[in-house]
Amino acid sequence: MLEYFRQGGPIMYPLLLCSLVSLTLIVERALFWIREEKRRDRRLLDELMTLVERNELEKARGLTGGTKDFIVRVMVCGIVHQAFSLRDALRMGADEEIARMRRYLPILDTMITLSPLLGILGTVTGIISSFNLLGSVGIEQPRMITAGIAQALITTAFGLLIAILSLLPYNYFLTRVEKAALEMEKYGTTLEILFEKLRNGEKP
Repeated sequence: MLEYFRQGGPIMYPLLLCSLVSLTLIVERALFWIREEKRRDRRLLDELMTLVERNELEKARGLTGGTKDFIVRVMVCGIVHQAFSLRDALRMGADEEIARMRRYLPILDTMITLSPLLGILGTVTGIISSFNLLGSVGIEQPRMITAGIAQALITTAFGLLIAILSLLPYNYFLTRVEKAALEMEKYGTTLEILFEKLRNGEKP
């Protein structure tokens, strides 16, 4: 593997950096989602919605203080500011959570795009080197010429490999963000309906 790295030429160093950045971000985001899943408290969320339905808002605030469940935090944000604008408060809380979930994903997306481009750059420089050698030594020394072709192929393959292996977890993380956003929207809509019922004087 080290020999392939050496044959790839100087472009292999930025490709190595891209691979390290991608790996670091993938591990960080994977740990983030594992941690968020452990922090979910669906029992607390159901109890919160029940208290809102009973119009026991102060008890609901006290019950959810210090929670680490992101959906509960969004609901509490809506409850606290419901007298002013419930929908805007829910949107603000959800935006903060989504921004936290999407952290570092633009960088990972950049690595996915940049790696194949660096590989192509290595291809171009390798082919240029091969043609320069061809012009100076002719075809009598084919091994010197094929070395440049090998450099071109190695960098392209390495760049594509980084992009492919990074794309799969990147799409998975995006899917988790979309799923979380839909869940926040679902509970936010339920909260709006409950407050509308309370304003209309309907009993649970």
